[in-house]
Amino acid sequence: MSSDPLQTAVSRGCHQLDPTLDDSAVERFTALLRLLEKWNRVTNLTAVRDPLEMVNRHILDSLAVLPFLRGHSLLDVGTGAGLPGLPIAIARPGLEVTLLDANAKKVRFVRQAVAELGLEKVRVVQSRMQEYQPGRSFDMVISRAVASLDALYRQSVHLLRPGGRMLFMKGAVPEQEMDALQENRADLHIERLNVPGLAADRHLLWLETTGESSVSA
Repeated sequence: MSSDPLQTAVSRGCHQLDPTLDDSAVERFTALLRLLEKWNRVTNLTAVRDPLEMVNRHILDSLAVLPFLRGHSLLDVGTGAGLPGLPIAIARPGLEVTLLDANAKKVRFVRQAVAELGLEKVRVVQSRMQEYQPGRSFDMVISRAVASLDALYRQSVHLLRPGGRMLFMKGAVPEQEMDALQENRADLHIERLNVPGLAADRHLLWLETTGESSVSA
């Protein structure tokens, strides 16, 4: 076992969550946390300052959605400091991941992380999600506590291919947001996420589209 407390914590948590994650992934997760800690000293990327606390709250929290991923392409809208997109890209290197955010300083960090971690299938875009027009659609669109369900659905559903999956990462079950969801409310699935070392509520809400997309894959 590594003598590095951070890498040890990452390894332990990853193997609890998904035993298929290998040492290479653990090393990249650890490198991502060290880079995030470094940038966080001068740029406010996340309120979590302690890299050991980031293991559960950022890395494992992001990875808890792995069993619900489908397809070959993923768009992370409002990715912020690259969450959950960067951990997902590390864990699933064959997945095409696009990280979208309007905040310039956060996009700079994410681009640096992609370069340093050698994530060849990850693309970073600076744009507001309602203005993003990539000329293609995605198998999955994911967001982590970015906006209300209805707002996220309306502003990003055009980016999802027919039959694609939209995933909303939340804390407690957002009952009021669910009631306000105008479309596909009956198709919404709720999954409780078990994140090792994290006592707070975590839930994933997801649905699959069935209509025609306005863009082609």
